[in-house]
This record gives sequence, structure tokens and C-alpha cells, in this order.
Amino acid sequence: MKTVWVGMLLTTLAVAGCASSDAESQAVAGYDFGKIDKIAIIEVTGRVYGDTVKNQISNLFTMAMMKKGYVFIARQEVKALLKEQDFQASDLTTDAGAANAGQILNVPAVMLIDIPKYKDGKMDMSAKLIDVENGTILWIGTGSGSTGKGLATIGGAIAGAALGAVVAGGDSSDRLVGAAVGGVVGGVAGNALSPSQEKQVKKVVAEVVKGFPSRLPQTIPQK
Repeated sequence: MKTVWVGMLLTTLAVAGCASSDAESQAVAGYDFGKIDKIAIIEVTGRVYGDTVKNQISNLFTMAMMKKGYVFIARQEVKALLKEQDFQASDLTTDAGAANAGQILNVPAVMLIDIPKYKDGKMDMSAKLIDVENGTILWIGTGSGSTGKGLATIGGAIAGAALGAVVAGGDSSDRLVGAAVGGVVGGVAGNALSPSQEKQVKKVVAEVVKGFPSRLPQTIPQK
């Protein structure tokens, strides 16, 4: 009976990754975004760990923003250049530190991305564009959505923990050991977004930058 319950749990998690997102953004009124010829994504912070996932999210932002006419420096190149200057990672998470990094990179604006929540298949995301010259925020956007992350990481850990507890059986202490082992097998710390997760995160990114001012010429709809 317990084995059947675990199977039902896995089935429930497998169908729980449907996408939904909502977002809002605000740009500085009257600012000429057309003069921003290049942007550098300085850092991706929050509930994501490891360069692989951070690079994936950075690349999704880059692709979305390129559709609006912006040019980006690759995150890998940004890291390499800042490493040459002995820039401390902790300095990159503040607006002032990011602006200083932008001066070294010789770009007019830099972007910081934050994932404050990434749990149970739900991702909250925010991003802001900072003027390198004076450190002011030129634009900020937020969004959230279902990413399916719960299936491959946290959900996988829950399923693995449940399986470990079933295998362990016995009293509560045995179940805790089984749950811990199962959690590791489930993979709490994924190394990369799966294709399906990346697809859902891409939708959240698109919503976050939807209101970002475009540098492309506005076309007049044909009648």
C-alpha cells in the first residue's frame, strides 16, 4: 500500500508543472534608453546556485532583451574581466558595486537579476537596470510563475524522501534516516535546468522584461 502511495505522489508531481506568470515593471520617465548601446549582466543572486543555472538564466534574459534591440556582454566574459580586476563577488550584489563593475566593463548600464523565491515549483524573479554613471535604477521588473522545478529538485527530494521513509519503515528515527537518504537521491541541488524547466523560466523572463523600453524603431500597423 505504501509503495502505491509513493507512485501516486510521483504521478501528482509529474503533472504539477503547468505554467502561469504575472509581472510588472517601471522605467524612469523621460530617460532615453536608446543611448544604451551595451549592457552587462553582473550577477544572478537568490535561490539559485551554481554557474550553470545562473548562466542559463542570464542567457534567457540576454535573448529576451536582444529582441528589444540591446547588446549584451556574455556573463562568462563579465566574470573573467572582473576576476582580472580582483573584484570581490560580494561587491557585485549591491547597486553601487554593480555600477563600479560596469565602469570597469565600459558599459553604460548593468543589470542585476534576483530569484528571491524558488520553491515547490514556484519562482519569483526580479531584475533591475542600473546607470553606471550615477548608480541610479533606470528600470525594475518583477514576475513569478510555475517552473516545474518542484519535480526535478524539491519535488524530487520529497518523492525521494517518501521513498526512503517507506524503505526504512520502522519507527520515526528510521523514517528520518530514510527521508534524508531519499532526499539526496531526489536531488535537492540540481546542476542545471532541465529543458522543460528552462522553457517555463523563459516564460517568466519574457513577462519580466515585457515592459522594458525597446530600442527598435516602432512600426506603424498597416491598415
